[in-house]
Amino acid sequence: MVLALAFILFLPAGAACQGMPVYDNTNFISLAKQLIESAKQTAEMLKMVEQLNAVREKIEKVNNAVRQYQAVRDITRNNEQLFEMVRDDLREVLNSPYIHGDEVEVISNAFNGIMEHSMDQLDFMGQVLSNDFLNMTDAERLAILEAQREESQKMLADIKHRKKRYDMIISFRKMQALIKDRKPNY
Repeated sequence: MVLALAFILFLPAGAACQGMPVYDNTNFISLAKQLIESAKQTAEMLKMVEQLNAVREKIEKVNNAVRQYQAVRDITRNNEQLFEMVRDDLREVLNSPYIHGDEVEVISNAFNGIMEHSMDQLDFMGQVLSNDFLNMTDAERLAILEAQREESQKMLADIKHRKKRYDMIISFRKMQALIKDRKPNY
C-alpha cells in the first residue's frame, strides 16, 4: 500500500519533468541574429521619429507664418477700412449744417486720435515683423499680432459707434430745425 501511494505521488511529478534542457548552437545563433535585426529596426524607427519631429516642427513654422500673414493682412485691411471710414465719415459729419463750429475741432480731434493710434499700431507691427523684436518666438509674435488684430477691430467698432452717434445728433438737430421752422395751421 505504501509503495502504491509513493508511486502515485511521484508519478505525476516524474511525468511532468522534461529533463535537462539541451541548447543547440543554431538556435542561439538565430536568436543573436534576430536581436541584431531588431536593434537595426529600432534604430531605423528612432531615425524616422526624429525625421517626423523635424517635419512637424517645419509644419508648425509654416503654420505660424501663415497665421502671421493672415493677422497682418487682417490688420492692414482693418486699417484701410478705418482710414476710408474716417475720411468719408468725418467729411460727412463736418459738412453737415447741423454741426456747430465749436464741435468741429472736438470731432476732428476724436477721429484724428483714432487715426494716430492706428498709425502707431502699424509702426509697432512693422517693428515686430521686421526685426527679431526681443528675441521672440513665432508663437509670441503671433500672440502680439492677434492682439493687434483685435485692437484694430475695436477701433473699427469705435469709429462706427462714433459715426452712428454723430448721425443721431445730426438727425435730432435736423428734426428740431424742421419743427422750429414749421408753420402753424390755424
